[in-house]
Amino acid sequence: MNSLRDGYTALVAGASGAIGQAFVHHLQRDPRCAQVIECSRRSDPPIELDNESSLVRYAQAVTAQAPLHLVIDATGALSIDGHGPEKRLEDLHAVRLQRAMMINAIGPALLLQQLQPLLASGERVIWAKLSARVGSIEDNQKGGWYGYRASKAALNMLLQTTAIELARRRPLAVLAALQPGTVRSALSAPFVGEAALDPLQSVAGLLAALDGLAPSGRAHFIDYRGKAIPW
Repeated sequence: MNSLRDGYTALVAGASGAIGQAFVHHLQRDPRCAQVIECSRRSDPPIELDNESSLVRYAQAVTAQAPLHLVIDATGALSIDGHGPEKRLEDLHAVRLQRAMMINAIGPALLLQQLQPLLASGERVIWAKLSARVGSIEDNQKGGWYGYRASKAALNMLLQTTAIELARRRPLAVLAALQPGTVRSALSAPFVGEAALDPLQSVAGLLAALDGLAPSGRAHFIDYRGKAIPW
């Protein structure tokens, strides 16, 4: 990450997942990165996206390691309580839809709320959150996947709104919604085959793309090749 200060501190949320681990792998091998903080449901203290108190406790615990220069939020869920994405309107279930919103949009927004004060000020910082191309309203050509699409679209709006506000306090901050491609992981395993991307390949592309983004007062929505995706 040549665009960040030498000796930058990175934090990876969702570090126990396939993509989170790939981010940790690459960042630990960056000689310009001083430390990589890993957090997940298995960290100490753990983060639970449906438990706001756990996010508050985590932010308090990591304060001693601030300031943060790069935060990667690789959390998210495609299947909810053992049920895959809904293909039809008739498949909608109120509780699972609420849970998708909590895990994919509300929880990540609250994590951003808690960690935002720990971002470095007066210098370039990057907050990047895994989103999904299916969260693009304009790009929706096939329908289906109701809860996942809606929760990622909600996430994108939360990121965009935060970017506008954050630019007033940290004009050098970059916020980005990331489309990693179809990556081999436990999340995607029931829906894709071996043709899916290797997580390390996807993350290498995402980090290169993030390195080249300029602060604009708006959030970016990009894929692992650095190409912009319509909101």
